[in-house]
Amino acid sequence: MLEALISSKTRINLLLKFFLNPETTSYLRELATEFNESTNAIRIELNRFESAGLLDTAVNKNKKIFKANTGHPLYNDIRNIILKFTGINQVLENVIKKLGNPEKVFLTGDFAKGMNTDIIDIIIVGDVNEDYLIKLIRKAEEQIDKRIRYLVYTPHRFETHKPLNQKVMLLWSA
Repeated sequence: MLEALISSKTRINLLLKFFLNPETTSYLRELATEFNESTNAIRIELNRFESAGLLDTAVNKNKKIFKANTGHPLYNDIRNIILKFTGINQVLENVIKKLGNPEKVFLTGDFAKGMNTDIIDIIIVGDVNEDYLIKLIRKAEEQIDKRIRYLVYTPHRFETHKPLNQKVMLLWSA
């Protein structure tokens, strides 16, 4: 769907990178390596986004660090489009909100890093009916054509066994 509106693969990758997780930061060479693109192609798109005010920048040593400008008037609109494109909004609407009592839901894995993938990894914290959760996930997977992997933690277990070795992004909180 997004490819029909935006013909530049590099531009789509940058939108995903910075608007899936607003805490994501990156610099030119890191992005070129991650996307397997030339630094020039990445630089052109970064300059466009920066000129439009969609990205904030900071200099750290000799690197220009980019981050989504969450204060931009179109930030929420762009982020919602990206969430719909990736199917994450379907997970929220069709799984989490129907689940009952989760306290928090975190996005983890490649999507939390701002990378598009066919697998959505989530961590659910709270008291949930796992049989019902499995039914909801199967239904959502059919709708979004992506696989959903999940972990369920009680609040106490989550606090004592936080997944420290991976990037997590809060998706939903009660």
